[in-house]
Amino acid sequence: TESKYHRHEGNLKTRSTELGSAVTGSSLTTVLPASTTVKKSIVLSSESRKELAKQAKATKEERRAQIDGRHRYLISRLADGIDLSEQQVEEAIISDDKFQLIEQFFAPSGLKKLLFFYQDVLQQNLNASSTSDGSTNSLPQKKLFITMGSTEGFTGTCAFFLRTSDEVITASNISQKVNFGMLDCANGNILQGLEFFLSQIMIPALKSQQNWGAVKEGLKNTQIQEFLYSVDKFVGTLSSSRQNIEDKIQLTKVDVDIYVRNLQNPSDYITAG
Repeated sequence: TESKYHRHEGNLKTRSTELGSAVTGSSLTTVLPASTTVKKSIVLSSESRKELAKQAKATKEERRAQIDGRHRYLISRLADGIDLSEQQVEEAIISDDKFQLIEQFFAPSGLKKLLFFYQDVLQQNLNASSTSDGSTNSLPQKKLFITMGSTEGFTGTCAFFLRTSDEVITASNISQKVNFGMLDCANGNILQGLEFFLSQIMIPALKSQQNWGAVKEGLKNTQIQEFLYSVDKFVGTLSSSRQNIEDKIQLTKVDVDIYVRNLQNPSDYITAG
């Protein structure tokens, strides 16, 4: 039994030594390339970031060189409406990935509208340390950006430009061919913002309008009066809908006892009804 034990022990030691060598060898050949790959990936990602930053800067300068009187008109309107400096607005526009929409808006028979949102968006905090899962903290910050109006949620201020003609927009005709307006929908209250815009801006402007084109009678024309009545009615519907959503409809409390106290027979019920 003793000889068998020593023989088995020897085999175990031999096998453990061989296994250890195999494991050690495999771990060395695995770990070294992995660490090297990690270092390379870090270097490459750093180089990629620098290259992307370089390309972004070149794109911004190229766009800055394209800015003319038409862009200046848009920038000045946005700066006045949103209470930003023209330099801040310009920087936001040339940094926007939808910059080409401006050119499409200026083109003959181009886009009918050009929308800008100014609201809180989540932006990565570059100075913040990464969390345990590798992600970085994101903080809400005010940002001005171009939008089609169908992809981002609307929670702040919308500045819009509407063209009134299919003609090409030039620096000389942009003030006549393009209208500017704003919707303030703070906290996502779109109905209230639209109600205010129509009731306080559009309806007063329409009712003071003197020139109605081919309609020579102006405000005395029946169709014009019906149109203004429809707009007024629509604003009233918006107000009712908003109040319903906000649960602000309160029914008047009635003292029922006054009506039911002396009800004794069916005829009394009919009279009360």
